[in-house]
Amino acid sequence: MTKRAVCMFCVGAFLSCIIGFIGCTRKAEKATGITVWHWMTDRQDAFNQLAEIYEKEKDIKINFELYAPSGAYTQKVMAAAQTNTLPDIFGILGEKRIFASFIKAGHVADLTEEMDARDGKWRGIFFSKALDVNRFLSGNQFGVEPGIYGVPIDVTNIQVLYNKALFRRAGLDSNRPPSTWKEFIRAGEKLKAAGIPVLVSGWGEIWLIDCFASNYAFNIMGKEKVVATIRGDVPYTDPDWIRVFSIFKEISEKELLAQGVVTMVNKTAEQIFANERAAFAFNGSWCVNVYKGMNPALEYGAIPPPKISDKYPMAIWGGAGSSFMVNVKSEKRENAVEFLRWLTTKKQQVFLAKSTQNLPSNKYSLAEIPPILAEFADDMDRTTHPGILPVAEFPRVIESFNKGIQSIITGEKTPEQIAKEVQKVKDREIKSQRLER
Repeated sequence: MTKRAVCMFCVGAFLSCIIGFIGCTRKAEKATGITVWHWMTDRQDAFNQLAEIYEKEKDIKINFELYAPSGAYTQKVMAAAQTNTLPDIFGILGEKRIFASFIKAGHVADLTEEMDARDGKWRGIFFSKALDVNRFLSGNQFGVEPGIYGVPIDVTNIQVLYNKALFRRAGLDSNRPPSTWKEFIRAGEKLKAAGIPVLVSGWGEIWLIDCFASNYAFNIMGKEKVVATIRGDVPYTDPDWIRVFSIFKEISEKELLAQGVVTMVNKTAEQIFANERAAFAFNGSWCVNVYKGMNPALEYGAIPPPKISDKYPMAIWGGAGSSFMVNVKSEKRENAVEFLRWLTTKKQQVFLAKSTQNLPSNKYSLAEIPPILAEFADDMDRTTHPGILPVAEFPRVIESFNKGIQSIITGEKTPEQIAKEVQKVKDREIKSQRLER
């Protein structure tokens, strides 16, 4: 064999090896793919359909692994974090301090650079409040480096739902739901007179009480005073907070709450409203999918909680519903980011909204979502969330606050008594924090 032939043979063999290596790499990538852990039982089928589409388009397999209920999912993620076995993409359930602990432990990638790439086009598709839930600002109390650490795949907010058929039965205009607290009380009394239970919500789950109370705190005293209270500069015995507590006393004394509301889980409350055994419900945008399954013929609308004050706007609890984080240690980080970029484009977001009846995080997808979801979506600009405030309240104070409201509803204690009790807990937590420093 000539030197030239030998040379050509070697080059050919080398190229064959390279091609074979690339082919094997692609096959391995497709075989293992990107693993996504989630807890959303209602979306597994939709996720699997999207995974098939993505594999055909990109030749990369996406493995959506469902772990439910949410408590079991949380335990799995916590355990995986301790053993460094987190998947390429995962979600974190819990308050912002838990989110921060994952970041500081080196488990979550900072996606700010990716969000800002291409003139910030990716960042620009999201509702700003959805990004805020996943963002840590400079000087945050958790000591996390400023940045965006999660990708919202949907958004949510909690509003008041009203049954149009029950409105008509009580002689109310189903096209004119109450917009003020006085109108709500009058409507409630008229419904009660017609033998129709008025308001239902899963207030056995105290976070829902917290949402309702927070809405009115912002409406009555404004964001600055709420934040000042959390900082410890304004006591919970302030007249404005007494007024917030008194809301619950009023609707309890007027018997406008469904029986057993303080021990009721939200799933039960959803069944009551879906079965038309209450005219109003306080629930989140996820209820659209829930009610559709329980009673497809249910005729209802969504409105912000009726305002008490004209001095400050009525803020509603909401922001990112579900978000995905990228494992900073994943060898497929770039592929994981690209998949999340694809998942949040308009086409995929519309598909998810129609399939799961959840609000899309992509604000350019709203024109093609179901009308009832649009009623939730048009109030996203007024949402707030504890995770986007510059400070966070002590967990024990939140618990005392919400359980105290349950006591007001049951008539065991007065708003003034609860205000004093909550402030005592607050003072104790502040003192304990100072001693730790």
